[in-house]
Amino acid sequence: SNLSMLGGEGKPQVVFVLGPPGAGKGTQCQKIVEKYGYTHLSAGDLLRAERASGSPDGDLIESHITGGTIVPVAITVRLLARAMGNVPNGKFLIDGFPRNEDNMTGWNK
Repeated sequence: SNLSMLGGEGKPQVVFVLGPPGAGKGTQCQKIVEKYGYTHLSAGDLLRAERASGSPDGDLIESHITGGTIVPVAITVRLLARAMGNVPNGKFLIDGFPRNEDNMTGWNK
């Protein structure tokens, strides 16, 4: 996986930030970013940006969001990997992912 090459020293440090909407995930992430130098990646923000891009994945994301279903894990992992590839220190807070066991399985592949 291209994720294993990040950070220059093996696998990236990834912390999954989980909780219901309004629980303060974003607030806590901001504090961790400021104090420890992690990069905060929001799965929801990445999905919304891709949806707005008009790409084929964006169209698929749109159909899942409108239908109220979870976006396929391969798409979310691909967007996260792309965003992670642009960060040299390899330290990440990932907010809003995984959403279920299938997401975690997809992440671990």
